[in-house]
Amino acid sequence: MFKLKSIYFYFLALQISLIKFIKKIYFSTNHYNKSLLSKTPQQFYFHPNPFLLSSITNYKKYSFKISEIDPNIFWIKEKNINWEKDRHSFLWLNLMDRKNDGKSLQKIISIWMMKYGKYKKNIWDSSVLSKRIISWILNVDIILNNGLFEFKRKFLDSIISQSNHLKKNIKFEKKYSNRIEILTALLLSGLVFKEYIENYRIAIKELEKLVKDYFDQDGFPLTRNPSDLIFFSKYLILCKECIKDAQQYVPEFLETIIDKNLICIKNILTPNDQVPLFNGGTEEDLNQFNKFINNLDYKSKDKKNIIGGIQIFKFKNSSIFFDVGKPPDKGFSNSYQSGPLSFEYYLDGRKIITNCGFGSNISSKAELLSRLTSAQSTLTLNDTSVTKFERNKLINKIFGNSIKNTFRISDFDFIENKDKIKSVASHNGYEKNFGCIYKRKISIDKITKNLKGCDELIKKRDGRPINYSFRFHLYPGITAIKTMGGNSVLIQLSKNKSLIFTIKNESILVEKSIFLGGNKILDNTCITISGNLVNKSKVILWEIKKNI
Repeated sequence: MFKLKSIYFYFLALQISLIKFIKKIYFSTNHYNKSLLSKTPQQFYFHPNPFLLSSITNYKKYSFKISEIDPNIFWIKEKNINWEKDRHSFLWLNLMDRKNDGKSLQKIISIWMMKYGKYKKNIWDSSVLSKRIISWILNVDIILNNGLFEFKRKFLDSIISQSNHLKKNIKFEKKYSNRIEILTALLLSGLVFKEYIENYRIAIKELEKLVKDYFDQDGFPLTRNPSDLIFFSKYLILCKECIKDAQQYVPEFLETIIDKNLICIKNILTPNDQVPLFNGGTEEDLNQFNKFINNLDYKSKDKKNIIGGIQIFKFKNSSIFFDVGKPPDKGFSNSYQSGPLSFEYYLDGRKIITNCGFGSNISSKAELLSRLTSAQSTLTLNDTSVTKFERNKLINKIFGNSIKNTFRISDFDFIENKDKIKSVASHNGYEKNFGCIYKRKISIDKITKNLKGCDELIKKRDGRPINYSFRFHLYPGITAIKTMGGNSVLIQLSKNKSLIFTIKNESILVEKSIFLGGNKILDNTCITISGNLVNKSKVILWEIKKNI
C-alpha cells in the first residue's frame, strides 16, 4: 500500500514541479505583473494593533536602528539566503524606534518597491511575501505617517499586487504552514480595505477547510509535531484578534480551534516552558508568546493527560512525556522522527532524559540524523530505524522527507492509583524484519518518587540473533559516570545533586552523543544498554532514583 502511495506521490510531485517551473517563467513576464494591478484602495478602514506582530516575530531582543542604516545599501544582495528572506519579510518592523525611524523606513520601502515591486523568485516566495504583507499592514501607522501622496499610492498598490499574487496561486500551495501565512495575509488585506472584502471571505472559507484538514479532534496538528501546534496557534490568534479589531464577527470555528489549541499548549508545555522534542519539535523561547497570550487575556483550564499521541503524567516535581502515538499519514509526515515509545523526563523543573531534537534550525544533515531512531530515547534493533523515509529527491523536494512505512501502537494503558502512575504501550515496527514486538512500561513511584521502566522484547518467531540497544539521552550540561559495580550510572546534575540510573544483568555504557534541538549542535551524554536476543523474549528493568 505504501509503495503505491510512493508512486502516487512521485507523479504528483512531478506534476507540481512542472507546474512550478512553468509558473516561474510566466511570473517574470510583463503580462503577468500587469495582471496583478487592480484598483487602488482609498484608505485603510482601520489600523490593526502592531503588538500582534510580536507573536510571529522570531528575532531575539535587540534594537533595530533604521536611522543609522543607509537606505541605499540596505537592499544589497546577501549571500545568506535565509538572512535575505528575513529582511524581505519585514518582520523586523516592530523592533524599530517608532518615533524616529519613520522617514528612513519610507526611503527603504520606496527603494524596495522600485527594485522588487515585480515578481522575484525568492523575494516573492509565498511565505516571505505573506509575512511582508502582514508586517506592512500591522505597521502601517509608522510607514504612512507624514508620507507623501505618491508614496502612499505606490505602497497601497504594492500591497494589492502582492495580495493578488497570493490569491491567484494559493490553490497550488500544498504546504500547510505556507497556506496559513497566505490566508492570514489575505484576511488582513480584506479587513483593512473595503474594496477587497472578497479577500477576507476567501481567507475565512479556506481557513475553515485548513482547520478541518490539519487538526485532530483535540486541536493538535496531524503532523504530531508540538512546534507546529505553537506555529499555527500564533497565526490563528492573530487572525482572530484582527477580526475583533475590525469589529467583525469572529467565526465559531476559529474560536473553537483556538480554544482547543490553547488547551493542548497548556498541557504539553514542559516545566521549563518548552515543547517536548517529539516528531519535529525544536527548542523555542516561548516567553514572548506566553506574554502575548496573557496580554490578550487568553485562559485555559482544561487538563488532558494525552494529546497528539503524547502521554503526559506528572507527580510532585516529576514530569514524563511519553510518545504512544502512531506515525502520521504520509502527507503529514515531513517532520516526523522515528522514535515510537521514546520519552522525556523532568525533575525539579529540569530536563534529565531527552530526545535529540529535530535539527531543522541547524542544517539538512542535522535534520537527517535526527530522524534516526537512535537519536531518540528508545529501542533500536541492529542499529536500524523503525521508520523508513522517502529517498526520492523529487518527492522530498516537493513534500519534504515523508515516511514510506507505518506501524501499529497497541496494548496502550494508563493507570493511576495511590502507589504509582504508569503508562504502557507496544509497537510492532520491528515485527516484519525481526519478528519482535516492543513493549514499554514507564511509571512514577508515588512513595519513593523514583522513575521506573520495564522494556520488554517479545519474540514472535525464531530467527537469527538480534542486537538491541536502549538509549537514554541526557540533556546537554548533565554528565554521567559509570560506577565501579558496572550496572549503574551516576548522573551528575550539579555539585551537590545527582541521580542513579540502575539496571541488572545488562551491559551498560556511557557514550558521547549530540543534541540537535536548538540552533547549533551541542555535545551531550547518552546511557546505552545493549545486548543480544536470540529466540527468547527479554525483559529489562531499570530505575532512576535520587542519590542519597
